Amino acid sequence: MQREIKKRSNEQCELCGATENLSIYAVQPQRKADASEHLYACSTCISQIEAQTEMDSNHWRCLNDSMWSEHPAVQAVAWRMLHRLKAEGWPQDLLDMLYIEEELIEWAAATGEADDDADKVVHKDSNGVTLEAGDSVVLIKDLPVKGSSMVAKRGTAVRRISLDPDNETYIEGKVDGQHIVILTQYVKKI
Repeated sequence: MQREIKKRSNEQCELCGATENLSIYAVQPQRKADASEHLYACSTCISQIEAQTEMDSNHWRCLNDSMWSEHPAVQAVAWRMLHRLKAEGWPQDLLDMLYIEEELIEWAAATGEADDDADKVVHKDSNGVTLEAGDSVVLIKDLPVKGSSMVAKRGTAVRRISLDPDNETYIEGKVDGQHIVILTQYVKKI
């Protein structure tokens, strides 16, 4: 497999064309362990693929050429990197031109690169602090509980909250043994 990958790449990075510090990179998630799911890449490309925070967007302008590769691993990584960088502007133009098979897009998207942060539901407390499932919050106002005579008192701690996946203003938790829905505007993270 190594010889096959080195031969098809002409001993250069299949993404940027570099000729030094090259190694075979397995594109995740692995479906089958053959050459179609591996690429020959330089250490710069590999480090930026794996460390999403250290992106040099100018380095990835090389995708303008490599995205047209006939090899699935190269196409998948090009698609992922373009999605990761699309806030830069120019990668979106390349994505609009790119054509790859639907099955390959599913494989490339399996790592979540195409998930749009704007579409994600984010729960925030009254101070704008992001809430996560399992957090503890305290009520900042007396809240009458619908369907019961109970009033959840200000200062009550609600532990191990769960988040409504569809509505950013709703969280759930137990107050005095009763499971209730609480509006995020009335809680503060502890």
